[in-house]
Amino acid sequence: MNPTLRPRAATSKPWPLVTCVANRRGYGSTMSAAARTAITRHEIAHHGITVNGVDFTYLAAGSEGPLALCLHGFPDSAHSWRHLLPALAAAGYRAVAPFQRGYAPTAVPADGRYQTGALAMDAIGFHEALGGGEPGVIIGHDWGAPAAHGAAVHAADRWSKVVTMAVPPGGAMGIALLTNVAQVKRSWYMFFFQHALADIVVPADDHAFIDMLWNDWSPGYDATADAADVKACLGDPAHLAAALGYYRATLGDGHQDPALAEVQAAAQGVPTQPMLYLHGRNDGCIGVEVAESARSMVTSNVAIEIVDDVGHFLHLEQPEPVNARILGFLG
Repeated sequence: MNPTLRPRAATSKPWPLVTCVANRRGYGSTMSAAARTAITRHEIAHHGITVNGVDFTYLAAGSEGPLALCLHGFPDSAHSWRHLLPALAAAGYRAVAPFQRGYAPTAVPADGRYQTGALAMDAIGFHEALGGGEPGVIIGHDWGAPAAHGAAVHAADRWSKVVTMAVPPGGAMGIALLTNVAQVKRSWYMFFFQHALADIVVPADDHAFIDMLWNDWSPGYDATADAADVKACLGDPAHLAAALGYYRATLGDGHQDPALAEVQAAAQGVPTQPMLYLHGRNDGCIGVEVAESARSMVTSNVAIEIVDDVGHFLHLEQPEPVNARILGFLG
């Protein structure tokens, strides 16, 4: 299945990252001088494009070099990549991070497809549009991880390397939901999202549910700015329903398009490209033992590494060492 796309008039609005991180996110005070200098050379801009019939907004840093596509998860947004995008641009990549389908300012898809196979096809569509005809690299966190796995397996020639975080490759998570009671307890929200009550509870009290998940999943990390970004993405009920639709398509009666069966299966596969998987030791969403169990399910091209002193949002909690590990692997 080929992705369909058309360029959309880009509202290319530069986003000066240094101002943002120093004033909104408090990150400037923890950055090394070298990292701060690299960021000042690569500001982040907003662009628009239509892929697979969905109007996407994406963040981008750098305009030349291989595509480095960064895919976020839940409850998160493309702003999650604010530290990595300029670092990738400084390393010679055209770094791109879309707001995933249904996450404002990306549109709610008219086709109602939220299964992982649709996310993988979106990634392939971005490469078709922005990859310049050469293999790129794909990086995914949370929902972005199985989307990256699916894109890398289904369209292997488009990607030279794969990096994922927080959701292990292969069947580790599925097995854990059947055999690991501690993980079932951690994943309670996935089952709650199958009920219509979730559409009422999640947005209540200024989306306090989202604050709770960030606190539980990355203990000790100040997610005030990140949660605000998510709330801006999901404030409209239609966009929140889209985000919950990812879970309903996976565990409930959400729409599953039979035309995506092949790429849907690919999302449970293990990429054949050189691959790095990173998992926070203190992850409150998916236990470290689930990541460890994946070691027996992957092939020798996959390096699984546990990162100490971080939780689920490891790339935000410790951006410099995580970025360094990613860039070292890509290099």
